[in-house]
Amino acid sequence: MIKNLAALENGTVTVSGWVDTVRDQKKVQFVVLRDESGAVQLVNPRTTDADGVVVADEPASTISALSQGSFVTVTGELKHDERVKLGGIEIKLASMELVTVAIPETPIAADSSLDKRMDWRFLDLRQPKQNLIFRIQTTFEHALRTYWVEHDFVELHTPKLMASASESRAELFEVEYFETKAYLAQSPQFFKQMAQSAGFGKVFEVGPAFRADPSFTSRHATEFTSVDAEISWIDSHEDVMQLHEELLVAGFAAVKAKHGDEVLALFGVEVTVPSQPFPRIPLAEAKEIVKNRGYEVPRDDDDMDPEGERQIAAYVAETYGHEFVFLTDYAASIRPFYHMRPEGDASVTNSYDLIFNGTEISTGAQREHRIDVLVEQAREKGLDPEELGGYLDFFRYGVPTHGGFGMGLARVLMLMLHQTSIREVTFLFRGPSRLEP
Repeated sequence: MIKNLAALENGTVTVSGWVDTVRDQKKVQFVVLRDESGAVQLVNPRTTDADGVVVADEPASTISALSQGSFVTVTGELKHDERVKLGGIEIKLASMELVTVAIPETPIAADSSLDKRMDWRFLDLRQPKQNLIFRIQTTFEHALRTYWVEHDFVELHTPKLMASASESRAELFEVEYFETKAYLAQSPQFFKQMAQSAGFGKVFEVGPAFRADPSFTSRHATEFTSVDAEISWIDSHEDVMQLHEELLVAGFAAVKAKHGDEVLALFGVEVTVPSQPFPRIPLAEAKEIVKNRGYEVPRDDDDMDPEGERQIAAYVAETYGHEFVFLTDYAASIRPFYHMRPEGDASVTNSYDLIFNGTEISTGAQREHRIDVLVEQAREKGLDPEELGGYLDFFRYGVPTHGGFGMGLARVLMLMLHQTSIREVTFLFRGPSRLEP
């Protein structure tokens, strides 16, 4: 790998990679070769005859015909030279094997539109900046998984085909399933709760989720990766929030330690490990704060809107110097039937949304574990308990208090790297008008 060359002594080496740039000069040729680990400069002095005329020999002829993106394997003499700007090393070529030839006319450029780059995503991902995103994703997920495993969580792989709609038929993809219909799961919510009834105690899953939402915003997708956790024996949603922030601190610390310098160099962003505890603001209070800042949420329901999220995030940044804020105590009118409501106040729920840099990345809550209350709240939401029979059975044989959250992985990465769209941080994006590549 190119990244390993700097640690080697001067001598013969063989490397492979894509041709990034070629400078075909009269006396010397330069090629920048790139693989997934980095880039190195290749140098090939031209051969001239007695009259000073350049001779068309090898590898000079091959280099002159190289197109950007062609894949080559080269052998030559590695030399350390601090005058070389690209890593302080270069390779004097002895031979070059042209493995695959790229079409000279590249279909995308640095100024291509996002949609055009998505059409040619495999070429777009060759860029070091794009490559880094998915190394960051790997580090982040590994840190979360390490936390979970070290704290005795059980990893689940829940079904993505469901026999019935989880909460309602809204935003669900219906698919043919032999002689009947099935639905693509919006989340592993019900299965996570079944695990609590089964006695698993603490569970997590990182997997696909599907929403039939015809939205074209920068933060929505029809298929996305959901990060989910559920825990038993909680006293309130405060326990879930504490778990949530501990996970994020672990993830951000790992990314900063391993990739912080690269992120700063390629994205111009300083990765900040958030301090604990994260600020917590009840939703009603948050709306008043936003209103006092000159913005009144123009919604008919009791929810916060995107501009409200940006406004409360700005307030938190100014007041607490923090990129995260938990908005708590959401109204029961806009929360699912399985969210617990506090004793004495059925108008709100023991739930939260987590806002990161002005955008909601997660919803969490304490779940209702009492079967009679669940049935009543389902009916209140216009749901038929008969259609929820399999789910409600989880609660008929004893289940502990529990709660958890679901978090969109792409949104976290988008906001961490200050990108404008989750398309940039999704390997292959799926939306209302995109099913390829």
